[in-house]
Amino acid sequence: MPRISIALALSATTIATGFLVGACSTTGGSSSTASGLKIGSLLPATGDLASIGQQMSASVPLLVETVNACGGVNGQPVTLVAVDDQTDPKAGAAGMTKLATVDKVAGVVGSFASSVSTAAVSIAAQNKVMLISPGSTSPVFTQKAKNGDFKGFWARTVPPDSYQGPALAELAKKRGYKRVSTVVINNDYGVGFEKAFVQGFEKLGGTVVNKNNPVRYDPKATTFETEATTAFAGKPDAVLGVFYVETGSLLLKSAYQQGVSKGVQVMLTDGMKSDEFPGQVGKGNDGKFIAAGVIGTVPGSDGKALEALKKLWQSKKGSSPGEFAPQSWDATALLVLAAQAAKENTGVGIANKIREVANAPGTEVTDVCEGLKLLKEGKDINYQGASGNVDVDANGDVIGVYDVWEVGDDGKIKVIDKVTPK
Repeated sequence: MPRISIALALSATTIATGFLVGACSTTGGSSSTASGLKIGSLLPATGDLASIGQQMSASVPLLVETVNACGGVNGQPVTLVAVDDQTDPKAGAAGMTKLATVDKVAGVVGSFASSVSTAAVSIAAQNKVMLISPGSTSPVFTQKAKNGDFKGFWARTVPPDSYQGPALAELAKKRGYKRVSTVVINNDYGVGFEKAFVQGFEKLGGTVVNKNNPVRYDPKATTFETEATTAFAGKPDAVLGVFYVETGSLLLKSAYQQGVSKGVQVMLTDGMKSDEFPGQVGKGNDGKFIAAGVIGTVPGSDGKALEALKKLWQSKKGSSPGEFAPQSWDATALLVLAAQAAKENTGVGIANKIREVANAPGTEVTDVCEGLKLLKEGKDINYQGASGNVDVDANGDVIGVYDVWEVGDDGKIKVIDKVTPK
């Protein structure tokens, strides 16, 4: 997908549509509403996930603009501070620290990479800042939430890989693959997905041929000859790759150049669902895209608010929202709706009301402005998002559907089916 140049991708940018808001702002735990609701975004404008992250980053200010155009939250405009996490845990931790202690935001949309969210969430919880991720899918967050590690300051609008792993296993079985090898990025996302897929595939009678010797690569690696050779060894029916775009493209190109991927189906996940990746893998000596025929899964969007978001996106940007843009829209919506429900612009207030505005009972609303209006009138709502119904459970998780995508001979990615875990 095209690289979008957006000023708010820079860490120094602050947006309050139609208003200039002073430097003073509420702290995460304060009950003051004097300076209006201040939120942040912590998403990758650069780094391994930039091609997807830029679409996500564009979604957040669009929601803020929409909200401010209909009166803001608690009678004042919403301010947005955007930080580029660079797809790097250290940069993410530094960015989260800045948002929490310098900008003093009440809530943050972020991050995309599970490794970055892992680095950020403890900082958010410590400073009583509500963190809602539109893309971190590691199952580790579910267990940590159960343990009380996040103190209620964590949620996500994308389902965990404890669902997507089995969904991809279902797809593998449906395609008739019996022997599958795995190769993953060595972080919370890659290893968590690997575990979920192995469990799901074995339950369906499949064999993961390298289960006892998993192939995991360093996120900062730049060469992948050994990993590619090992993953494709023995000609399995398919190889599951759990990658990010930049590094994953290099690994697949290496596998092709070594001749080890010939005749082996490649299956990928949401971290590679970018229009840019087939071009980055490149073309073979025959002039055809190396990635042609690759299949994968990605959290889908089937929410009641999706069509309205598509129309708005088309009118503002002349295109369709990319991957995880609906989840980013919903994460931002939940922050503002929860603040309005709490009648205070604080992280504590948002954390206390997230589930109340996301779940039944309450009047179902798809329009965030309608939701704000009802909340101002003292009524309960049940927000129905663009990505799905975003019913947030006790661990901050939601359930979703998965799109099956495929790279065509023309190098373009198309959604060809849907799959759900059983």
